[in-house]
Formats: sequence, C-alpha cells, structure tokens
Amino acid sequence: MEKSGVQEAGGTQSIGMVSLKYLLIAARPKQWTKNALVFFGLIFSMNLFNPRMVALTVVGFVVFCAISSGVYLINDLADIQNDRRHPVKSRRPLASGKLRPSVAVGAASALLVGSLFISFRLNQAFGFVALGYVALNVAYSYGLKHIVLVDVFAIAGGFVLRAMAGAVIIAVPISPWLYACTVLGALFLGFGKRRHELILLEGKATTHRPILEEYTAPMLDQLITIVTATTIMAYSLYTFSAPNLPRNNAMMLTIPFVLYGAFRYLYLVHLKNAGGSPEEMLLKDKPLLFDVLLWVAASATILYAFKSA
Repeated sequence: MEKSGVQEAGGTQSIGMVSLKYLLIAARPKQWTKNALVFFGLIFSMNLFNPRMVALTVVGFVVFCAISSGVYLINDLADIQNDRRHPVKSRRPLASGKLRPSVAVGAASALLVGSLFISFRLNQAFGFVALGYVALNVAYSYGLKHIVLVDVFAIAGGFVLRAMAGAVIIAVPISPWLYACTVLGALFLGFGKRRHELILLEGKATTHRPILEEYTAPMLDQLITIVTATTIMAYSLYTFSAPNLPRNNAMMLTIPFVLYGAFRYLYLVHLKNAGGSPEEMLLKDKPLLFDVLLWVAASATILYAFKSA
C-alpha cells in the first residue's frame, strides 16, 4: 500500500511537471523578442547609461513578457478549434490536447492580474498602457480579428503600445516618429503574416482563419509594397529631421540596415514562404538577426558618440 501511495504521488508530480512544460510552450517565450520595443524609449532618449532608468526598463520588459504570455494563452483558448485545422498551429499545447484549458485559464488569469498590479505600482501611466495592451488583445481575440484590415491594424497597435510603455515607464517624451515608424513596421510584418497564412493553407485558409476570405495574395502584395516604401521613407525622414538626433545627420548612416532588413524580409516571404512567425524568422535567419543587431549597435553608437554634435 505504501509503495502504491509513493507511485501515485510520483504520478501526480509527473503530471504537474508535464503541464508546466506545455504551459511554458504555450506562453510562447520565443515571441518575447517583440517586447524588446520597450527598450527603444531608453535607447533613443539617450538614457542607456542611467542605472535607474535601465532597471525600470528591464522590469517593464519582464512585465510585458508576462502580460504577452497571458494574452497568448487567451488567444489560443479562443482559437483552439481553428488551430486544430492548421498544419503548424495544431501542434500547439491547447490545440493538441496536451494542455488542459482549465490550466491555461488559471495561468492566464494569474499572469494578467499579477502583471497589471505590478504595472500600476511601478507607474500609473505604464499601468494604463499595459491595461490598454491587454484590452486591445482581448478585443482582437474575440472580435477585431474578424474585421478586414482592422485585424492587422490591431496587431500593429500592440507594437505601438509596447514602444509607448518603454517611454512612459521612464517618463520621457514620446516622439511622433516612434509612433509612425513602429506602426508602419508592424503593418509591414502583419501583412506579411497574413500572406504567409493565405499561401500556406491555400483552399483551407478560411476554415482556419475566416478573415482570410477577405484577402487575396495580389492584394496583400500591393499592401506590403505600399507599407514597405512608406516605412523606409518615414525612417529616412526621421534620421535627419527628428529634433533629438545629432545635428551632423550621422543617423542617416543607419538607413542601409533598415533597407537590407526590409529587403531580406521580403526575400524570405516571397522566395522562402516564410513570414508566418516574424519572431521565429528573426531568431532562425542569421543574416536578418545580424542586420538587426548591427542596426541597434550603429544607432546606439551614433546617438551617444555624437549627441552633442
């Protein structure tokens, strides 16, 4: 009897560890790379060497990682039936049945409530931005994703709120260029994601994501072309007209990195049929990752080396 009790306890522990494993997978840690936008406010306000602001930004990044994981769990719960018809998403823990919905609900609630509590304790403005991010994503999961074009704008809004959070947590002014470049870059990624889903699923696209019925590959190609050109133009204008940049226009030297990143992404979308998961593409495609790292390094060097120029 005693041996049986030990086995039962061990079995319960094993089940708990399995649930924790799949819960971590469902939290999508690879997508935490998107929350790096929180650091933009720190870098571009030239406070990278301010210990207090660095600490606040790191905490903000961690909080947004927890919030985004809670949001991903909610999104997977809302999409569980559609994900089961997707060749890739059907392997997600909830869609495959490896993670119980009740466990996901409990974890999402804990992550969101705990993170929002910490957000408001850190900074009221940061708390409201975090709350807005949660509200936008819940609205997306249960309604906005079914409205053509609005679905992609909602995704872009999430990127803007991440960047905004990084500015408000350290109480620095938010540049209008931050809004413009972030929303355009996010639309660029969002339309690429829709194109990938449409091409990958072909005739079954609408059974997985009904809104794809409102899109066609030629239409998405045109939208991507427009957004690509606008993004590059907006970033180029930023490099020589933003008031907080070095007066010698050295920031223009970072334009080639943005051009290469956009062209590399288009190459991957059109020739390698990628784009379904931009964050995984960034981690897997070494030329793209290297380009992003070079852009960050070049931007930081120019900002701090020539800040009085």
